[in-house]
Amino acid sequence: MRLFIALDLPEGVRDALRDLQGRFRALGGAARWTRPEGMHITLKFAGHADAEKCSAIRQALGGISSNEPVAMQFRGLGFFPNERRPRVLWCGVRGSANLARLAGDIERALAPAGIKPEARAYVPHLTFARLASSAGSGRLVRAVGEAAETDFGATVEREFYLYESILKPSGAEYKKLAAYSFVKDAV
Repeated sequence: MRLFIALDLPEGVRDALRDLQGRFRALGGAARWTRPEGMHITLKFAGHADAEKCSAIRQALGGISSNEPVAMQFRGLGFFPNERRPRVLWCGVRGSANLARLAGDIERALAPAGIKPEARAYVPHLTFARLASSAGSGRLVRAVGEAAETDFGATVEREFYLYESILKPSGAEYKKLAAYSFVKDAV
């Protein structure tokens, strides 16, 4: 199994992103658009796991807790690595301080299960599209620049999920394997 841990999006945010995607698709180009129903905020990519490792991951995730939920606002658009060489079109995520802490807690909890820690700092984002090349992307880059500060909505989350990523010729499909309520009631 190919596993990752993520937060979900509210339907209002998905709808706003779906609408903008429709406008951008009309510009043409060689972009592969992320299906809105599959969009999520990745907290940790765990990689391939057999049944034993999956069980260890499930157990480790059960111990994650916080005193407060994660607040997120979905705003802004940009490209990785940059506008001159656009490979990934992303939607920005501005999260409360405990979003990065949650990702770090998950990182540390999974280390004993053999999941390697990330070398890079955690940067929350939504992948909106992937571009095979920058050829013919000029119209899209200009349109993204004009919509760069678009606000797509906000949410407050109290649960994260363990997902399986199933790779298919039509694109990845995601299956929820488990839900984890990480906000513990204060005593």
